[in-house]
Amino acid sequence: MNYWLIKSDPEDYGWEHLVKDKKTNWTGVRNFAARNHLKQMKAGDLVLFYHSQKTQAIVGISKVTKEFFKDPTSDDDTWGAVEIQAVKSFKQPVTLKEVKADKELQTFPLVRISRLSVMPVTETEFWKILEMGETRI
Repeated sequence: MNYWLIKSDPEDYGWEHLVKDKKTNWTGVRNFAARNHLKQMKAGDLVLFYHSQKTQAIVGISKVTKEFFKDPTSDDDTWGAVEIQAVKSFKQPVTLKEVKADKELQTFPLVRISRLSVMPVTETEFWKILEMGETRI
């Protein structure tokens, strides 16, 4: 199993939308590095859901339910998507400020590559974030 983090502006499509919808196609990724990460996702992989913009916090856990396929929102075959499903809301959102302040997370991709919308997370980082969010799965 692999672990990931995806970012979304909560005003466009936030965690609450995913919880309500139960599943969604993660479309609209138009960055080659982020697209390549989507290609690596496998069914069952766990994904941290991060609210960008004003909130700037990890708020939930989702999982990949359908592996990489052509993005239906693009006419260009270059771009793809995955399907994700809501798994669990964080008991306590983990803010970007908290992540940056934690010495164990200094190499966490959210700190190092802050502009990327889809990024890999190590197993250790994943469980550390869950611990910080007082969340178990």
